[in-house]
Amino acid sequence: MSSVTSRRLINLMTVVTLGATVALTIYWFNLGLFDDIPTLQNYLNHSGLLGPLIFILIQIIQVVIPVIPGGISTAAGVILFGPWWGFVYNDIGITIGSLINFWLARRYGKPFILHIISEKTYDRYIGYTTNQRKFDWLFGLAIVLPVAPDDILCLLAGLTKMTWRRFFWIIVLGKPITIAAYSLILVTGAHWLGL
Repeated sequence: MSSVTSRRLINLMTVVTLGATVALTIYWFNLGLFDDIPTLQNYLNHSGLLGPLIFILIQIIQVVIPVIPGGISTAAGVILFGPWWGFVYNDIGITIGSLINFWLARRYGKPFILHIISEKTYDRYIGYTTNQRKFDWLFGLAIVLPVAPDDILCLLAGLTKMTWRRFFWIIVLGKPITIAAYSLILVTGAHWLGL
């Protein structure tokens, strides 16, 4: 895939994602679902698998193409589906998105990554990949820490010699810790604010 083609594909996916998000928001607004959170939660709970699937898809897309800040969509999962199911749906979507990022970076390399992040950001983090053993440990630690730039690191990991198996297990075992920490902070904060 050429640099121009990958850029066009990313632009198209961004426009489609934003368009679908806007259309869904307008549709839900017209249904009166934004009048209060319990109404929206009730709607999603009675939508069967459609509500969770849409949310998981949004999470996957926001990891691969950072249209929506990850913290906002993670918070939305907890608010809309509750702490347990919000955690589960967040974890599924973010894990799948992270695996896709790793695959895309491995398949299309640096030119693809520079369509997602700036060259300045790339230059800031690429130096960590020079020592594979050290990078693997730093990557595992960063995935567990809630303040690390996970999506960028998943892309950069795709450029290294990290195995699929190691990447998979770091994400599967580490991501839930971060997502659980976010969920706990959100639930505690909401409870403290009386929401």
